[in-house]
Amino acid sequence: MDLRDATTEDIEAVRRVATESLRASYGHAINEETIEAAVEKWYSADRLRAALEDDREIFVVAVDEDSVVGFAQSEISEGRETVGYLDWLHVVPDNRGGGIGSQLLARLKQKLIASGVDRLEGRVLAENEEGVAFYEEQGFSEVGERTVDIRGESFTERVFTTLLEEGEAEPTALVNRTTDDGTAVYVSYEESMRGSDAPFFAVYLDENETERYGWMCGVDESLDVAIDTMERLECNVCGNRRKPVRWDAAYL
Repeated sequence: MDLRDATTEDIEAVRRVATESLRASYGHAINEETIEAAVEKWYSADRLRAALEDDREIFVVAVDEDSVVGFAQSEISEGRETVGYLDWLHVVPDNRGGGIGSQLLARLKQKLIASGVDRLEGRVLAENEEGVAFYEEQGFSEVGERTVDIRGESFTERVFTTLLEEGEAEPTALVNRTTDDGTAVYVSYEESMRGSDAPFFAVYLDENETERYGWMCGVDESLDVAIDTMERLECNVCGNRRKPVRWDAAYL
């Protein structure tokens, strides 16, 4: 089994792997129509080609006997800290249990570290028990939950994170800040949402993280961030925006 960077020649194989993996991981919780729609939306040839041509994307594949049997993709987002968002990690059902997912993750981490990434964040639907176990086995820490809608139905998504450099001290979970009007707030660097230019970090009014204040922009550390009822975020200072949610997170 070989690991290598993905190329445009792998696009159809990646689509096949994604389809088989999604069915195996979520077939019990999501109907076939939704899975097919997800493949066409998130794994279209145009979207994959754009990812492969983007220097902020890391995309690797696992190949066994000339056939792609798994892939992993991460997007790099720069700000106060550089975060790699694990968008996808899929292994076809027949090849699971042989360590391919672990090898893909290790290769991805190496490339992210070489790109200066400080932390890797991934999300998985709670229904994917294998995916949750995978994160725990790989030493990720669970830092929260959020709700995501899939074709009008709500699902719980669990958020995991890990530092990428060995020996690096754990970051302070909360950093105290003071707003322009003198209010004491606490920024959580372990709870973030991807943005177009850098992540947004959750901000609380208390150290126990029970009362939310809002969000801080990772580009300029501004607390002047607008949010609407659909949880779209936009920094009113620099224009950094929250990207659309990718709901898949089938990481095995």
